[in-house]
Amino acid sequence: MVLVPVLAAVGLVAPSPAIADAGASSPRVAGPSHRTYFPSRIALPDGFTPEGLTIGRGTTVYVGSILDGAIWRGDLRTGRGAVLVPGVPGTDKAGLKVDAQDRLWTADFSGGGASVYHARTGALLARYRFTDQPGSLVNDLVITPRAVYFTDSTRPVLYVVPLGPGGRLPAGSAVRTLALSGPAAEPDAFANGIVTLPDGDLLVAQMLAGRLVRIDPATGASRAFDLGGYSVTRADGLVRRGRTLYVIRNLTNVVAVFRLSPGYDSATLVREITDVRLRVPATGDLFGPWLYVVNGRFDVEPTPSTDYDIVRLPAWQ
Repeated sequence: MVLVPVLAAVGLVAPSPAIADAGASSPRVAGPSHRTYFPSRIALPDGFTPEGLTIGRGTTVYVGSILDGAIWRGDLRTGRGAVLVPGVPGTDKAGLKVDAQDRLWTADFSGGGASVYHARTGALLARYRFTDQPGSLVNDLVITPRAVYFTDSTRPVLYVVPLGPGGRLPAGSAVRTLALSGPAAEPDAFANGIVTLPDGDLLVAQMLAGRLVRIDPATGASRAFDLGGYSVTRADGLVRRGRTLYVIRNLTNVVAVFRLSPGYDSATLVREITDVRLRVPATGDLFGPWLYVVNGRFDVEPTPSTDYDIVRLPAWQ
């Protein structure tokens, strides 16, 4: 398959034994008149080869395939789901997010652009082309009230899709490329996950450099983000809630949890979340007191029978 050579070329694939799946007790969530059990593990279709995950309205979760661009939609409460957008070879997807208008945005990895879908029906609403440069990898995205920002793991840029009044989708001609400077522009760092900071700046994970960089979205200027000497090598997805930052480190099977400083220019490691059910987690999202992560299993050869899943972790342990 083409996937493993691509991942190996960027340092994602490494020999590692698969970690056995283990169950965990399901918490009870108080509802209006009953208690609901949320499963601690949600199975994805065999061979799905997931990378991106996001939680939308209610208990709806979406996962994208880095193999063929399929999008699976499921329910955190029941654990059941089905393919919402069928896969098409050559349309591999990485990060994905749902916006306030219930639109699902995807980073179209090796496709050089992004797609926007109706989150309920799966209908394609828009497609944006960012670059035709060979080797470009559009990896992750973050949505703000005024624009959607995308990382490129092999180019020192962010792609910017400006939003109109009420979040209106723009024409393709409105898309722009923001050139980066400073540490965000250093070669071979492999930009990956991206989140906003409370003051409006952007925070990007550099997976191979093992650090985070803070970027001014107006100018592209950047500086290293102080983590007190902690290395975030293999940092993949980033998740932020308030001043708590989660760094999902794929091949290390660790989620590093940080507390942001009052000025949002540094962070202190609070704890590391480890679990035997982590099998090279790619990214995740928060729902109540839980962090849901998707196991990308980048350390194994993907086959039609390879199993993949989402696992629920205690966010505040």
